[in-house]
Amino acid sequence: MAERSPLSEAVFRPVRAGNAFEETVERLLQAIKLGVVDRGDRLPPERELAPLLGVSRVTLREAIRVLAQEGYVESRRGRSGGTFVTYRRPRPKSADLRRALIAMGDDLHDTLTFRLAVETGAAQLAASTDLTGGQRDLLRARLAGLNAAGPDDYRRLDTLFHLTIAELTGSPTLVATCADARMRITDLLNAIPVLDANIEHAAAQHEAIAGAVLSGDPDAARQAVAEHLDGTAALLRAFLA
Repeated sequence: MAERSPLSEAVFRPVRAGNAFEETVERLLQAIKLGVVDRGDRLPPERELAPLLGVSRVTLREAIRVLAQEGYVESRRGRSGGTFVTYRRPRPKSADLRRALIAMGDDLHDTLTFRLAVETGAAQLAASTDLTGGQRDLLRARLAGLNAAGPDDYRRLDTLFHLTIAELTGSPTLVATCADARMRITDLLNAIPVLDANIEHAAAQHEAIAGAVLSGDPDAARQAVAEHLDGTAALLRAFLA
């Protein structure tokens, strides 16, 4: 089971009562697609997850049943049972990129601008924060994991690295907002190939972001994230052209 963290708590936050079922499905999908709960991991037990989401166990079970039908999770019985993630990220295909863009239902420029605003702001705040030794170790570990990632796991670990920056601010609302911003483009990113040249370029940018945050340089952190996201935006537009 995935460990409790500011990120998991931000994703598994209470839903609105008027749309409890729909938003429960949305929260669970966000956790799965962003890699907060990875393939093979177990979701928190119902007795813990239902209160976190602010829904009844009946609503939670119905949401899990729908996700199981769609192949995202499976429920297992027994002492070591529970609900386990079975979702596997699809292989990149150009047709999926177009479908993902249509499914977004809004303008790509607006989505990229939203992400730029919240992630640069998060980096600036994180660099302004008096980080603990544990927080510093977490950021270094996320960076090391991303640098060692293969193509199949790169997107998930890239997501966790970026969301860790938001975690360091200590603001659950900002973590949730950054997760929402990432979720809006995750299907787009999953639909483009992971290119070796892009990984090498991104690795240098990730080092710059982490270095600025760890050295307490807010302006450098903001600029490093802006340059990195500009590169991602350019890559997306190139594949959509």
